[in-house]
Amino acid sequence: MKAFVVDKYNKKGILRLAEMPEPELQDHDVLVEVHAAGVNLLDSKIRTGEFKLILPYRRPFILGHDVAGMVVRVGTKVGKFKPGDEVYARPRDGRIGTFAESIAINEADVALKPKNLSMEEAASIPLVGLTAWQVLVDKASLKKGQKVFIQAGSGGVGTFAIQLAKQLGATVATTASAASADLVKSLGADVVIDYRKDDFEQVLSGYDVVLNSQDARTLEKSVHVLKSGGKLISISGPPDPEFARERGLNLVLRLILRLLSRAIRIKAKRRGVKFSFLFMWAQGDQLSKITSLIESGAIRPVVDRVFPFDATNEALAYVETGRAKGKVVIKVR
Repeated sequence: MKAFVVDKYNKKGILRLAEMPEPELQDHDVLVEVHAAGVNLLDSKIRTGEFKLILPYRRPFILGHDVAGMVVRVGTKVGKFKPGDEVYARPRDGRIGTFAESIAINEADVALKPKNLSMEEAASIPLVGLTAWQVLVDKASLKKGQKVFIQAGSGGVGTFAIQLAKQLGATVATTASAASADLVKSLGADVVIDYRKDDFEQVLSGYDVVLNSQDARTLEKSVHVLKSGGKLISISGPPDPEFARERGLNLVLRLILRLLSRAIRIKAKRRGVKFSFLFMWAQGDQLSKITSLIESGAIRPVVDRVFPFDATNEALAYVETGRAKGKVVIKVR
C-alpha cells in the first residue's frame, strides 16, 4: 500500500511516499480502508522528533493521527464492528499511521462515523474532539454557568472546544484575529479578544477554566485570569509529574518533566489554581458520544482545506503556518 513515512527526525524534512506492507490484523483489530485523514500540529511535532523521548517510534514509520474510512476486515475477537461499517478514529499512540491507504486499529479506539458527515468532515474530528472532551469533561468537569477561556478559537481544537463548552452550558471567551471573529462567534463564543490588539490578561478575570494551547508566555499569563480554585489545563506543555506517572516513564524522564513544569506549577499554586497537562488518548466510547452530538446538530465540523493524498506534505506545511481555520484534511479515496 502507499503511505507517507518518517525516515528521520528533521525540522525541515518531508515525508516520503513509500510502498509499505499491508497492516497486520490482531485479534481485537479492525482493518480500515482509509478514505480521509485529518492533519494535526501533533503530526509535525512527531516528525521533527519533539516527542521522541515519550513516543519512541521505530523509523521508518507512517505518520497520521485521524482517520475516517470503511471497515474491510475484522479480527477474530472483534464484536462491535463488521465489514462495511463506516467508522472514524484516533488510533492509539504506538499504532498511528493514517497517512496511508489502510490501517489496523484496536476496536476500542473506533466509533461509527456520524451519518450526517462526509468522510472528509469525519476525519477532521477525532483528535480535536477527544482533546476538547478530555479537557472540558474529564479534567475540568465543566458545568453550566461556569466561565471558560479557550485560546486560539479558530484553530482545530478551538473550533470544537467552543461548541462543546456551549453545549455544557458555559460562558466562553476566546482569542482570534479580527478576520476570524465572525467564525468563532457563530460557534458560540461569548467574548472574542483580538489577540493582535488586546491583551487577554487585561480583559478577562474570574474564570473557572483555561484551555491553554499556546506558548509558555501565554501559559504564565493564563494563571491571572483564573479565580481561586480554577483549573489551568494545557495541551501544549509542559508535561507534569502526573503525566509522567500515567505514561510509566522512567525515573530520569520523570525528573526531567518535573523540572520542566516546576515554574508553572509553583506559579499556579501561589495563585490558588491547579495546573495540569493533557496529552489526549484514543477512546472510542468518548468518540461515540461525540458522534451523538454531531448527529443531533449540536456540534459541526470546521474544515479549512482538503488536500489530495499526494499533496500530504503540502497539507502538513499548511498546518504548520498556523493560519488554518478549523482543520486540514487529506482525501485518500
